[in-house]
Amino acid sequence: MLEARNLSAGYPGREVLEGVTLAARPGRVLILLGPNGCGKSTLLRTLAGLLPPQGGEVLLDGRPLGDYEPRRAAQKIAYLPQSRTVPNITARRLALHGRFPYLSYPRRYRREDYAAVDRALAAADARDLADRALPELSGGQRQKVYLAMALAQETETILMDEPTAYLDIRHQLEVLALARRLAGEGRAVALALHDLCLALTAADDIAVLGAGRLLALGGPEEIYQSKILERVMGVRLDRTEGPEGPRYFCGLREEG
Repeated sequence: MLEARNLSAGYPGREVLEGVTLAARPGRVLILLGPNGCGKSTLLRTLAGLLPPQGGEVLLDGRPLGDYEPRRAAQKIAYLPQSRTVPNITARRLALHGRFPYLSYPRRYRREDYAAVDRALAAADARDLADRALPELSGGQRQKVYLAMALAQETETILMDEPTAYLDIRHQLEVLALARRLAGEGRAVALALHDLCLALTAADDIAVLGAGRLLALGGPEEIYQSKILERVMGVRLDRTEGPEGPRYFCGLREEG
């Protein structure tokens, strides 16, 4: 389990978040919601060990994350960032980067590494892209390849920052279905999203961030009933009941 306890996070000279306590738990999907600039990416980067806490602590299986040797931490936590470079290599070669935590130097890929990458490319619906160079791919295709790289890491916890960016609606739904499958395998999954309706449908737990703090933490029904998303995001949120469960709809709030 990956936990933040009374966590303050940010950058040199600028605190972004203060006093955040939450956990990414095995078998559950945690979705971070909030307006632009509220600290979702900062929180994920700190949970991944890429930013040091400015206060409080991050715990991995009950131990401070900083106590782990970086290679060992990378065998337990995979992180898909929001912004990425586009190297001139094939999709398969990029996905193989997810195997780095398991290799000594000089890196020599093993049969099990290639097998893990094949599984990851298939899971991310990117198998047909394996031999294509990244600069030739669309934004959505690149997104699937980077997701495959994170999956190839085969970690107990996976953190994803806006994994549905650049994807059409079908592939957005597939990514969230994948998150549910990963949780079903017993992994802890945490992701930041902008789409409130998809989040309410896919999450086990929702964390609402705003004004530098954790404003609410609970299940989708609790968060929906609290109206916190309407207040924080400045929208109207409604739902209807369907044969497969509730479906949510967003609209602009009427002024006055």
